[in-house]
Amino acid sequence: MSTPDLVEQNTDTAGSSASQLTPLRKPQSEALIYEILATNMVPDFLIRAGIRHMLKTKLKEESYPSYELHQAHLLNMVKELSAAPIAIETAAANEQHYQVPTEFFKLCLGKRLKYSCAYYGQGNVTLDQSEEAMLKLTVQRAEIVDGDRILELGCGWGSLTLFMAEHFHHSKITAVSNSNTQRQYIESECVKRQLTNVEVITCDMNDFQFYEQVDRVVSVEMFEHMKNYRLLLHRISGWLSDRGKLFVHIFSHKQLCYHYEDKDGSDWMTRNFFSGGIMPSNDLFLYFQQDLKIEQHYTVNGQHYEKTANHWLANMDRHKAAIMPILVTTYGADQATRWWAFWRLFFMSCAELWGYKGGEEWMVSHYLFSKQR
Repeated sequence: MSTPDLVEQNTDTAGSSASQLTPLRKPQSEALIYEILATNMVPDFLIRAGIRHMLKTKLKEESYPSYELHQAHLLNMVKELSAAPIAIETAAANEQHYQVPTEFFKLCLGKRLKYSCAYYGQGNVTLDQSEEAMLKLTVQRAEIVDGDRILELGCGWGSLTLFMAEHFHHSKITAVSNSNTQRQYIESECVKRQLTNVEVITCDMNDFQFYEQVDRVVSVEMFEHMKNYRLLLHRISGWLSDRGKLFVHIFSHKQLCYHYEDKDGSDWMTRNFFSGGIMPSNDLFLYFQQDLKIEQHYTVNGQHYEKTANHWLANMDRHKAAIMPILVTTYGADQATRWWAFWRLFFMSCAELWGYKGGEEWMVSHYLFSKQR
């Protein structure tokens, strides 16, 4: 998809009546492709083949001819990130995902409303089961016990916060989201489930200040939206008690590290769904241990995320009659079909990304940090 299309042009210049093939500029060809996709007329098998072609091209674009050059790039990224704000384009990223109301996600996600990778272990065949399995794995790898004071950064619709509140009745949990809608949803669920050990705060991570100490900080798929990990981890270290630990769940590439940037207007994913984001390499956090040290480092095969995204897509298709009115209200009647196609494309893109090469290219990384002594 990302290679230049060729269009035939007739020339009437002297000495030549033959036609020439002139490449369209990449932004033009990309724009044309997405206008076609927006019609919702392209079959899924063609879309998925195009996505896989784009992923192959992306790997070539981001790779270096030698490991020496790759390592130099990685160290340059570490330096660049350390000079950046904690996060950029937070308002745009928030609007891209949460412009549609919670009802849309209730129809697409599982019962826990976990908007991140689930875990498909033995016997986990449904999305609900797999959401539950990843929540259990997260708590296990974060080494959380009842009575811990817990801070969750980037809590989404509270899948992990509510899970912890249900299982650790003696723990106090503070959850932070950049979305008022998510805060309201979590608070309503706490009332419904009679949970009294949760506080939800709405705040941009650039501005978030915390004046208590906790035993665990947990974050699931928020760090991909951050930039200055050195400063963020420094702040987190100040929020942890002496025995405190930080658990991070983040998607990653096995080796490459790159920004999501819409440099020439051709990066559809960045523009519509991931402004200000980063694809970290699996080893990136090894370079940010000034205040916290890595105790454990796990990887989760990308096929778990592939299955998760394919379940989201199947749910979306199954609930089309209920979803289309939501899209009409959100985007307008003239844009509803376009955004139906784009949300399907987003879920397919996620599935193909993490399923690429059997899930061994892009994956999920888990890190457990403790305080430097």
